[in-house]
Amino acid sequence: MAFVAMKIWTRGSPGGNDFLASITREWEAAALEAERHGIRVLLCRFGIVLGSRGGALNQMVPLFKKGLGSPLGSGKQWFSWIHEQDLVNVYLFLLEQKNISGPINCTAPQPIRNREFTKTLGKTLGRPTFMPAVPGFVIKLKMGEFGSVLLNGQKVLPKRLLDMGFSFQFSNIDEALEDLL
Repeated sequence: MAFVAMKIWTRGSPGGNDFLASITREWEAAALEAERHGIRVLLCRFGIVLGSRGGALNQMVPLFKKGLGSPLGSGKQWFSWIHEQDLVNVYLFLLEQKNISGPINCTAPQPIRNREFTKTLGKTLGRPTFMPAVPGFVIKLKMGEFGSVLLNGQKVLPKRLLDMGFSFQFSNIDEALEDLL
């Protein structure tokens, strides 16, 4: 998924120009070669997957439990996410939709800002979130080019899924975190 700062991303939006966006373009171009052979190609573009046994939450929860949870950078960047069960349900739904192909945004219909996510995760864990934001340069030093993914958010909406009648089990972050934690 390509991330562009403070932009609402739908199927027709132009992609980003960062490291992740360029890898995504190359991967999708290679995948689309299968269409030449009559194979249906679905390009599932997903946000941060929130799961109960690993991934992003697995890295965040220990810090938050110690009271060290804080926003990243400005905290204003969008955090487009999806609950692990909804992602599984999206894949199953798309397998049944024989007439659909191309890019599909696999994100919850209610993305939030990083600062709001921080507060909600802290509240769910019963921990304060009063720490100052982690400066962007620290994130870039620690994470390299991937740091820009965390600092530059994009509001990604699952318009095609919703238009096809897909129903999310976890459309808001409070319900998702309560279920997972």
